[in-house]
Amino acid sequence: MVDAEKFTLLEVAEAKLPTIFAFSLPELEQWCMEHEIKKYRAGQIYRWLYPMRAQSWDEMTDLPLDLREKLAASFSFFISEVESHQIASDRTEKLLLKLHDREFVECVVMREPNRTTICISTQVGCAMGCVFCASGLPGLTRNLTTAEILEQMTRLDRLLDEQEKITNIVVMGIGEPLANLDNLLPALERLHEGKTFNFGSRRITISTVGLPAKIRQLARIGKRYSLAVSLHAPNDKLRSEIVPVNRNIGIQEILEATEYYFEQTGRRVTYEYVLLSGINDSPAEARQLATLLKNRHSHVNLIPMNAISLLDIGGSSQETARTFSHILNDAGIVTTIRKRKGADIDAACGQLRLPKVREKIKG
Repeated sequence: MVDAEKFTLLEVAEAKLPTIFAFSLPELEQWCMEHEIKKYRAGQIYRWLYPMRAQSWDEMTDLPLDLREKLAASFSFFISEVESHQIASDRTEKLLLKLHDREFVECVVMREPNRTTICISTQVGCAMGCVFCASGLPGLTRNLTTAEILEQMTRLDRLLDEQEKITNIVVMGIGEPLANLDNLLPALERLHEGKTFNFGSRRITISTVGLPAKIRQLARIGKRYSLAVSLHAPNDKLRSEIVPVNRNIGIQEILEATEYYFEQTGRRVTYEYVLLSGINDSPAEARQLATLLKNRHSHVNLIPMNAISLLDIGGSSQETARTFSHILNDAGIVTTIRKRKGADIDAACGQLRLPKVREKIKG
């Protein structure tokens, strides 16, 4: 039998049914056999859910009516509601999703020539407390379930034109992904299936504040995910002020874990560095960072901080970012400056869930 207990979080006071997206193909095949439905129907359902981008049971026109009725009686299609859908001037789109417990989470699709990237969340809120990020200001509420993570992907996929397809996934939205690995990894595993997105692990980037034990765990699973570590400072004193969780970790332990990740996967690690005006963006800090990362298999992604009205911190100028980048490049550290996407709809780095954060603080 399919384990019904795993859907407990998804069943709310209104007695909503478990979402169809919680089922893997083998589980759906098992459900079909238990209900005296031919096994091959599961593959048809799966095709409608993923490559065909169905929005309802009625669209699954090659399924018999009685099967569609049985599906509708057994499963919810989507378990979230789209609270808002915004489109930025650069064609970035953001969904604010209302979850079954009336919490909110956001996810984003970003377009560039020959590249369509989605950014997904893994938690409601965040416990890491990074001083430049709006997403975690109210703290952590809970982890997202595997189905809730998958649903972000499928909803964003349905925003694309027929000729468009997702090329990259970044797990950089709300929350600390490595703190919810138990639910994230099954969602990512679903993406690899040929009948869903047939997505290679190299096109998935997982961002973390730097949890060494979890980085090592991720390294051992045998997938070549891209790993991005939110470093933001070249020394422990400054990093502990910017990223409070660092007080219990330390940069050296993180670097040892990322080297282990490289050894196990062969994947160069990206170090993300949000540039905060007058805090971590001086030439001296750039030189410290160059020394810290010298001879490591790394890439630095500089991120000018995006405007967040609730925080008394400003982002660095483009000139400062270029100077910082030049110092790193001259020291042999491969460095890029991230393009800002979706800032006019609060969809850029650090801004997710910003309107809802404002509401919580005012309330």
